[in-house]
Amino acid sequence: MKRSLSILLALLGFLMHAQTVKVKRGVVTLEGIHVAKVSGKSNVYTFMDLKETPMYTVEFVDKSIVDSVRDSYIRLNRVYNQDKILDLDYISPSAFSGEEKSAAYTCVKALKIIDERGINIKNLDELFKNNPKRKLDTKTKDAYTTRTRIDRLNITVNTVGEILSNGVPVGYFTNLPVSFGSDDTVTDKSFVDIEIYDARSKYIGKYITTTKQIKSAGGKTFTLYRELSGRASLLKFPTYKAIAERMAIMDPNFIKVQEKVQVGEVVKDGVEK
Repeated sequence: MKRSLSILLALLGFLMHAQTVKVKRGVVTLEGIHVAKVSGKSNVYTFMDLKETPMYTVEFVDKSIVDSVRDSYIRLNRVYNQDKILDLDYISPSAFSGEEKSAAYTCVKALKIIDERGINIKNLDELFKNNPKRKLDTKTKDAYTTRTRIDRLNITVNTVGEILSNGVPVGYFTNLPVSFGSDDTVTDKSFVDIEIYDARSKYIGKYITTTKQIKSAGGKTFTLYRELSGRASLLKFPTYKAIAERMAIMDPNFIKVQEKVQVGEVVKDGVEK
């Protein structure tokens, strides 16, 4: 009984402590004391002292890294010294907290740049001096690794369905719709699969428009762009570039070596160093 009571009191104490940071009508209060002011425009929040002198901004960033993996974080920027911008993790007092409340809560609880005396300039400057690293989970780290590799390949699709990597032809699409445009999304459902071949006309894989699946010649299958709910909703239909990028992930040999003709010679350029 005593143990249960202790746990209950600890939980109540935690909840009371978690509710000490409040934002109402642009005023940040800590334990009921006014300590700062904040104004928001779109997803950027400017924090000011009580005299309304701007000190720093907090911008919320939410982006797709690759496929359905997204990354959400804040971008911290000082108003008086903008030589550096920090990308940082943020915390929220609850799952239902808005961006303004989450920004203030993070500044107090995690970053310690707002305290009972107001905006702590010393701690703010120390934060930029130390440049803390973000804590990414394994899934997000792997997604960034994949994204880096894709960006290095610099894949594009030209107006005739040819796939290029860093400007060099590496493959092409077949069975393209009459309305094909290189920047278009694949919206037409067809019983004829859109196929991909490399620069030597070797079959690499196909995209099935009816199921939104891409299948490699090696038997791997991946469903592109599943629709998600809320803020993380993604495009329902992929672009031709997205299909080529996914195929490059599924089949590392697809765009492993580029070949280009120079003065009658075939010169091999390794993409993956």
